[in-house]
Amino acid sequence: MFTGIITGVGRIVASHDLGSSLQHGKRLTIACPPETSPPDYLDDVGLGDSIALNGACMTVTTLDASRRQFTIDISAESLAKTTGLGQGQTVNLEKALRAGDRLGGHIVSGHVDGVGTVSHFAQVGESWELRIRIPQELARYLAYKGSITVNGVSLTVNQVVDQPAVSGGGCEISINLIPHTVQNTALGQLKTGSGVNLEIDTVARYVERMLKANS
Repeated sequence: MFTGIITGVGRIVASHDLGSSLQHGKRLTIACPPETSPPDYLDDVGLGDSIALNGACMTVTTLDASRRQFTIDISAESLAKTTGLGQGQTVNLEKALRAGDRLGGHIVSGHVDGVGTVSHFAQVGESWELRIRIPQELARYLAYKGSITVNGVSLTVNQVVDQPAVSGGGCEISINLIPHTVQNTALGQLKTGSGVNLEIDTVARYVERMLKANS
């Protein structure tokens, strides 16, 4: 379980195939944020712990504290359902929520529901406007002032515009990013056409289920 509050920005420094076929996944090595003050990012991380990479929950399989690196194994299925997890790419990191931690964002499972596409990203005043095209199968879960997770970051939807069927359907959402978010996550590197991992609000799932059960 996560909150969508990023605890560091890392980089995928190596990617190795776990097999020779398309059914095999990859082993990724992630370099943690540079140490600026104690404790080091990995000081409270152990083997088997969960860390979200760009919103996708992964399990730590090896640790190299001296080099501030860890590895994760990602399945072919997860690779097919996510984006932004290639060698050399910068990734948002969040350690799993612990009992007693503050819930600063919203409840996030770390299970990516789909991939959206950045349609606009530009500075407006002191902030940035981020617009994302949402695939049709996820559009019904988005609402004005609702929550969504974009590459692991808990964000608030400022506008939802449904798209016509002739252009693929779905919707386009608008999000405001404050300078702190741009400076302390990897979202500042997005550009028009970038793919982003999306996780819908958990509450929306239950609302849909209850409505279907009563119909």
